[in-house]
Amino acid sequence: MTYSIVARDPSTGDLGIAVASRFFAVGALVPHIRGGRCAVATQAFVNPLWGIEAADRMAVGEAASAVLADLVARDGGEAQRQAHMIDAAGDIAAHTGEDCIDWCGHVSGEDVSVAGNMLAGEAVIVETLAAYQSAADLPFAERLLTAMEAGELAGGDKRGKQSAALRIHRGEDYPWLDLRADDHADPLPELRRLYDVAQERFLHVAHVMPRRDDFSGLTDRAPLDAAIAEEDRRRAQEGRGSRSFATPL
Repeated sequence: MTYSIVARDPSTGDLGIAVASRFFAVGALVPHIRGGRCAVATQAFVNPLWGIEAADRMAVGEAASAVLADLVARDGGEAQRQAHMIDAAGDIAAHTGEDCIDWCGHVSGEDVSVAGNMLAGEAVIVETLAAYQSAADLPFAERLLTAMEAGELAGGDKRGKQSAALRIHRGEDYPWLDLRADDHADPLPELRRLYDVAQERFLHVAHVMPRRDDFSGLTDRAPLDAAIAEEDRRRAQEGRGSRSFATPL
């Protein structure tokens, strides 16, 4: 009922997951990321404990393949589960249980894995992967969205559309970006809108938030306010207004 992409940006080490489904709030259960260390997507007849445990274990150095093999061995429902994961070195492991609903399967490339179940066909994951690999010139978030849109054009979830999510971590256990369309007629374009709104202010704040190696982060608001003002000027020059639904300041 879902397809997802799990990837590592080799130029930055950022880890990201994008997912779409004809299922409510898919972003609540599928993506699990530990900043700078690993990313895991757990789906199909979802067992969220796979995502939590796999991410925790990989974060302290266990190999993705060993962790996944252990989860499969312990879970009596593994034939209905699907999961794929990537670590900080780009190593990938994936599982599609034999009872996952057709079409189901997974593919991978360097620093990227795509998996899905209850899809219109194999082309969904093949086109998702191909689009991601062809979009290396795009920012990481846009690259993930572009890949998911290609999968949707190839048929996506064979039952239709309802929710989608995009999560990216930049070295921290809190997300740099975490977008969700939980119940929407066209969730991937809604993620595009949310990403555009995030660039107005939110991502400028996220860029200067405290980090493991800088507990205070930016404490002088002046550079932040200047960056946001510059963003406003740039959008005005390009003739682009805000796409936010927020009440005016």
